[in-house]
Amino acid sequence: MDKTQSGFTTIAEPQASSWRIYAGWTLTILPALALVLSASLKLTHAASFADQWVNKFGFPDWELAWVGLLELTCAVLYLIPRTAVLGGVLIAAFFGGAVAAHVRTADPGFVVPVLLCVLAWGGLYLRDSRLRELVPLLRRP
Repeated sequence: MDKTQSGFTTIAEPQASSWRIYAGWTLTILPALALVLSASLKLTHAASFADQWVNKFGFPDWELAWVGLLELTCAVLYLIPRTAVLGGVLIAAFFGGAVAAHVRTADPGFVVPVLLCVLAWGGLYLRDSRLRELVPLLRRP
């Protein structure tokens, strides 16, 4: 316990273990890279990707750039520590839409966005003590 200048006693937060930080950033980077790669395919209108976007999933071609910008924004917000939780929420919403698009077309590829979302939130949970306090998975005696 630490005493502040005002005399109130506060509980000092223990230092985060280095393995938790490294594991958290490793899990964070994987979905962020996937988002950046997917956004680059959308922004460049890659032929094979645009063909799937229009013919397989049924989205208009003009939406590619807007969705790519949204995806890139989610990734950037997720990588900045101050806005990481907001980015995580937006990523979960984005991946939820991706899962819906895959399920609607009976594509078994819906597993990929589910796993990326789990990795994103797992990484955020490991690297952000505020989230661990909000959602305590392990209770210490």
